[in-house]
Amino acid sequence: MTDRNRLFPAPRLILAALVAGVLAGAVAVYVRESGSGNNAPAQQAAVGDSKDDVACAAKSERAKKVAASATGQVAALLPADPPQSLRHLAFNGPDGKPMTIADHAGKTVLLNLWATWCAPCRAEMPALDALQKEKGSNAFEVVAVNVDAGDDVKPKKFLKDTGVQSLGYYRDSTMALFNDLKTRGLALGLPVTMLVDGEGCLIAHMNGPAEWSGPDAQRLVEAALGS
Repeated sequence: MTDRNRLFPAPRLILAALVAGVLAGAVAVYVRESGSGNNAPAQQAAVGDSKDDVACAAKSERAKKVAASATGQVAALLPADPPQSLRHLAFNGPDGKPMTIADHAGKTVLLNLWATWCAPCRAEMPALDALQKEKGSNAFEVVAVNVDAGDDVKPKKFLKDTGVQSLGYYRDSTMALFNDLKTRGLALGLPVTMLVDGEGCLIAHMNGPAEWSGPDAQRLVEAALGS
């Protein structure tokens, strides 16, 4: 073997290494952002000293009680520590107009952030759709917010391709919503899901996907509603 061959690998080895590096990098991005899916480590959420945050922080025991009902397929849901106000989280509603969590006052919300490029979201969206169909009411709603950049074409096609029919079409193409939650220590990657009570207080949260269509998720919703 010549010195040149020793110093420079064969082209096919270089190509294989590049492909492996790209795949490893893609996995690393998701792992770094979301820990290990549903087993992502808990982080202390950033909490302000506003009147709303103070009122929400007083709900720590309720948050622990509700999160304790998260078992089985939704057992990775963590109690908010402490609960904080998410009233001002902003995104666009199904009518395309700006809104906030405060516009869902009086309704318990399962807030989920998803994107078309998020592989776990593809499996999770039909489950969220089934939960909305089964438990959606004047007292509860699954609010799944798409955070793709660009127009509505890809997200709407994604929903059609995955058979979603019951979920409202919520959008934030600016990533401001995700970045806000990331700053608070709540969002590590996608998908990320938060249980918010009727006063806009974060009760529990989860990074990574879960099976939201099963009985475990339904029992969690019932516990959150106090039934």
